[in-house]
Amino acid sequence: MKILTDEELAKALDQDIFHTISDAADRLGLECYVVGGYVRDLFLERPSGDIDIVVVGSGIELASELKRTLGRKARLSVFRNFGTAQVKWRDVEVEFVGARRESYSHDSRKPIVEDGTLEDDQNRRDFTINAMAVCLNKARYGELVDPFYGVEDLEDGIIRTPMDPDVTFSDDPLRMMRCVRFAAQLNFMIEDETFDALSRNAERLKIVSGERISAELNKIMMTATPSRGLVDLHRSGLLQLILPELAALDDEGRTEARGHKNNFYHTLEVLDNVCRRGAGLWLRWAALMHDIGKQRCKRWDAVQGWTFHNHNYVGARMVPQVFRRLALPLDAKMKYVQKLVDLHMRPIAIADDEVTDSAVRRLMNDAGDDIDDLMTLCEADITSKNEARKRMFLENFRMVREKLADLKERDYKRLLQPCIDGNEIMQLFGLQPCREVGLLKQALKEAVLDNSVPNEREPLMALLKEKAAEMGLVCKI
Repeated sequence: MKILTDEELAKALDQDIFHTISDAADRLGLECYVVGGYVRDLFLERPSGDIDIVVVGSGIELASELKRTLGRKARLSVFRNFGTAQVKWRDVEVEFVGARRESYSHDSRKPIVEDGTLEDDQNRRDFTINAMAVCLNKARYGELVDPFYGVEDLEDGIIRTPMDPDVTFSDDPLRMMRCVRFAAQLNFMIEDETFDALSRNAERLKIVSGERISAELNKIMMTATPSRGLVDLHRSGLLQLILPELAALDDEGRTEARGHKNNFYHTLEVLDNVCRRGAGLWLRWAALMHDIGKQRCKRWDAVQGWTFHNHNYVGARMVPQVFRRLALPLDAKMKYVQKLVDLHMRPIAIADDEVTDSAVRRLMNDAGDDIDDLMTLCEADITSKNEARKRMFLENFRMVREKLADLKERDYKRLLQPCIDGNEIMQLFGLQPCREVGLLKQALKEAVLDNSVPNEREPLMALLKEKAAEMGLVCKI
């Protein structure tokens, strides 16, 4: 990160939109500040999207004045119930809110809001790194207001609440998810007192909707190393409330002095592995849930030791339950995750045996367009500490991929090659190799390529006879 002086902050804010807001605020006699993530990201030298402006007074009034100044190209949206407004201009979105103080009832995240000072507004912010403000009024343009030493916390890589963390999290329990998410996104540590408050207030998360929780969880899932955030959720007790099925995998059950690997940490390793392979959100979810059924299927066998037979099938049946509880989409995305969870043992079984055409073709048929993602998941699932065994499986998976590519090419050619060939055309019409045979073959091929006729014998034969009649040819058979 970069330590910025007030002069450097003023230079960083040397943009038309900020100067126009500054002029509008001065005309109205209102104090205004850019706050939150935009200021944080200036210090972190990260690109930032939306701009949040706090006004000591009416945010709606300043937004309306800005719209009047910018003219017809700007779009104003006013949300009077919340005392906020938004101005969209060119590719910029600016949110305006009046400085306020908040108080909460125990059973709701919706605060009672009153007008307040800048200090009141900074006190209500979630974390010190999001509580910094930079003045936009001309007389103090670029002046940093940082009462909670957010700059120092950015330097130290610390997530900390401005006020008592128990009050911060109890008032708005979603902040606990945001705490873990910011730590995961920024690769920061959660300060000890703040982390302890996560555990003490975990039960408060029950008043937060599934949509809000899953939105933060998805942001954690999309970080470079999601395991960091998921471990923090687990250690704090939040994961047990959000995904108890996943938390239950943190078990190395011991019988007869024999334990099995910790399936929770194995799952996180698989998740990080698919992320390194560039996985999108739903493949990451498939990795997170691929062994979710193991705890329900765990059995001790005196000969085999611990077994988890059919955990893929049981896990696939659990996917809709989890998605419904977290208000995740119950459409094709959920079915994609369910399919990969169900099929994730199949490539391993193939790779453990001789890689036959028939086994690979059946896998291709069942996985469909998701076969490449399934293979990526299965390769990520090889986390054995036995390097020889790991190399063996990865080499076998390479063979499976080669077989997949070969079968795809062969099947592609087969599907695009009309099922009536040149030899049969010559027999049907009593011809020797000639121009007419080539023209008839080409007519059939183009029909198959254009998908105007299915690559099936009867419709192709009808087309062939039609084209032959146009050439004056008569079928001899």
